[in-house]
Amino acid sequence: MSAFKPFEVMALPTEMAHHQHHYHQIVIGLNGQTDFDIGGRGNLVGPGQGCLVSSQLNHAFGGLGSNKILVLNLSPTQSPALPGQQERIHHLFEQPRYFQLHPQAQQLISVLSNEMHNNPHDELLGQACAHTLMCALHRHMQLPSRLQAKRLNMEVIDSYIEQHMDRKITVAQLAGCAFLGESQFHTLFKEQTGISPYQYLLEKRLSEARQMLAHSHHSLAYIAQHCGFSSQSLFTQVFSSRLDISPARYRKLHH
Repeated sequence: MSAFKPFEVMALPTEMAHHQHHYHQIVIGLNGQTDFDIGGRGNLVGPGQGCLVSSQLNHAFGGLGSNKILVLNLSPTQSPALPGQQERIHHLFEQPRYFQLHPQAQQLISVLSNEMHNNPHDELLGQACAHTLMCALHRHMQLPSRLQAKRLNMEVIDSYIEQHMDRKITVAQLAGCAFLGESQFHTLFKEQTGISPYQYLLEKRLSEARQMLAHSHHSLAYIAQHCGFSSQSLFTQVFSSRLDISPARYRKLHH
């Protein structure tokens, strides 16, 4: 991602690389997961998630297996296409940010990124799509100042957990969905839900496991992996401890 191009649809190699550039950059996940570290703030970027990389800021990036991202590079010399756009861009890039897009914006980005990917040499199309994406970001991306004044958007958090149920999820990653630091997110989360993010995440995993035990024929090993437990034995241990019944017994009673 070193040479300047208005947009790119690309995959990142698994080996981490790092650099900086003289232009602002918007990165949006399309498929798989990528790992970003922007000015010392690390986070995973998956489908419908993204990050804002300010110019001249050191950042590192790498893919986690199969992945695809959309990269929008904002030229520092290009005149604003819309009234007030320069102000909004300046506000967006005041500091590194990670964000989660609403489903509507995700659908729009999916369609436009396909158009750009399929017509990489159509500069006019690329500019039009890039401007449309900028408008969508302005409308759909909630900024920290707004979120801090309101309750946490649990739909966004639940969506992230659902999309990443089969892997480790950290409190820092959940905090990134709300554009908050880990400590502040933990405090707000507990005030709003009455339990810690870790407890909430565990309940989500166990709830999914109960659904699969009752309504599917998947093996216990598969259910354990799908629900994010590192082994079947750990899954059985946690499930039995929390619900006072083993997964096998639960399935026999509810299937």
